Amino acid sequence: MPRKYRVKLTAEQRRHLESLIGKGRTPARVQTHARILLKADEAEGGPAWKNAAIAAAVETSELTISRVRKQFAESGLEAALHRKEQERRKAPALDGAQEAQLIALACSPAPEGRSRWGLRLLASRMVELGHVEQLSHESVRQVLKRGRSNPT
Repeated sequence: MPRKYRVKLTAEQRRHLESLIGKGRTPARVQTHARILLKADEAEGGPAWKNAAIAAAVETSELTISRVRKQFAESGLEAALHRKEQERRKAPALDGAQEAQLIALACSPAPEGRSRWGLRLLASRMVELGHVEQLSHESVRQVLKRGRSNPT
């Protein structure tokens, strides 16, 4: 069965990968991926090892080797070596000033008729005071947990 993702390195790419491995200061993941690409190289003079042989030599799984091959074939050398930047899915609910206001509110005395602040009560009070348009109790929990504040 022919391989779906072929690795054919140029001489310059090969030198770059060998220098990454030789430095010893490169992160282990990058070194492993560089070794995988060097062993998988099917260009003129490349070893063109199969996935099973590379897995044994580099001490990693065949799935990792397949992923590195795919990344190289689809996105190039740098994508195969380095993790892609994670995109933030959603903006934070509160900025720094709003978090400070929330923490100050949580540390203030509880409202009349209550023994302590609840998460939902804090969220609704932040909206009432006009600090935010809307706020969930889960966002309040995360801010207070991160700030090591305890309203109870």
